[in-house]
Amino acid sequence: MVFENNTLELLKVMEINKVTNAVPFDTISTDMTFVWNRGCTMNIVVNQIVYTVCKNDIIILTNHHSIENIGFESARLIKFNLPFIYNMGDEVENSLKGTLFFNITSVPILSIAENELHVFENSWDIFCNEMKSKDNMQYDMLQSILKQIIILCARKLKKENNTTSSEREADILREFRFLVENYFVKHHDVAFYASKLNKSPKTLSNLFSSLSDRTPIDIIHERIMVHARKQIYHTTKSIKEIAYDLGYEDIQTFSRFFKNKEGLSPIQYRERGRLTSS
Repeated sequence: MVFENNTLELLKVMEINKVTNAVPFDTISTDMTFVWNRGCTMNIVVNQIVYTVCKNDIIILTNHHSIENIGFESARLIKFNLPFIYNMGDEVENSLKGTLFFNITSVPILSIAENELHVFENSWDIFCNEMKSKDNMQYDMLQSILKQIIILCARKLKKENNTTSSEREADILREFRFLVENYFVKHHDVAFYASKLNKSPKTLSNLFSSLSDRTPIDIIHERIMVHARKQIYHTTKSIKEIAYDLGYEDIQTFSRFFKNKEGLSPIQYRERGRLTSS
């Protein structure tokens, strides 16, 4: 079931099984995807990393994730783009900036407990019924249901990833990740992001050292590498084009950076990918 209108809002709600091919899992068609595993254990390869998703787990993906392989029995998918959730309020924006969609160092997976299952089931049933409605209140209703699901998932992940850090400091780290997601193709330096957060680079680095095992530059480089691997592995763009798209003025600088992180040059990485595929 698909909701789409002439102002670019897009929402897809679908239930699929192992007879269906993996095309619905394609993350390119929408910005964000909830995958609710309804069968036995699902094994899914995202950006060349294998994830195991148990029954009634939800794995959360963005269009920056490449699904390279998947084995599943049945699943429920909710796919939507950013225009669909505009003007939903601060709760949704904060959830998006947090662990749900901009936790770029990992793929979030949350587990629905038995006593929580009825809440998600009810939301799903209402979602499916409302997708069939065609009156002038449909868009508002769909937004409301999706908002509820986003907040439910954000609340669960926050509880599962409970931290002793102060909320304010954690908010700064989430805001940093959100900024990286938006600017990584143009800005590779910590100073740019620190200025956006009204912090000095040293203050930002000190904050990361107290709350994380990664530095700010690690986060920036990891995000660049996720995009670079995806472009090299899944497109026919030249390495020069990919380097330019990622803000590198010359291919040599990009190639040195990529080899330092991956252990292979961009060309070697592409050749290995082709050999693996064949």
